Amino acid sequence: MAAHSPLRHGTPMHRSFAQFRRFLCVTVGAFALLAAFAAPSHAQVALAPELAAAQQAVDRAGQADADQYAPELLASARAALEQAQAAAASRRERKLAPGLALRATVDADLARARSEEAVANARLQQRRQEIDELQRTLGEGEAG
Repeated sequence: MAAHSPLRHGTPMHRSFAQFRRFLCVTVGAFALLAAFAAPSHAQVALAPELAAAQQAVDRAGQADADQYAPELLASARAALEQAQAAAASRRERKLAPGLALRATVDADLARARSEEAVANARLQQRRQEIDELQRTLGEGEAG
């Protein structure tokens, strides 16, 4: 008797895992390429702290009412931050991004400081007026 092949009886031959080797290699290679292109480059990773610091400085200046007390400086900080972000996204201008981010940080910090100074001066003026008013009240009470 001759050995019967599984195909003669109408049952398909099952593939073994060894036959999936080529498909597996192609799939792993595709995922590796995808991961390499999707991952940020070293330069972008290095820029992230400077851009984040600049964004935080601009946010702090905004919270300190720099829009009211130092609008030009805050506008300059926001413009420098936008330029830094655009430069970071551009391969040709990526080297300019750290300097622009630092400029944004410095302008925002100065805007925040001037805003805090203006608020402190306004409070000081208000306290001096209250003291003057209390002294007048006390002076009128002693005279009367």
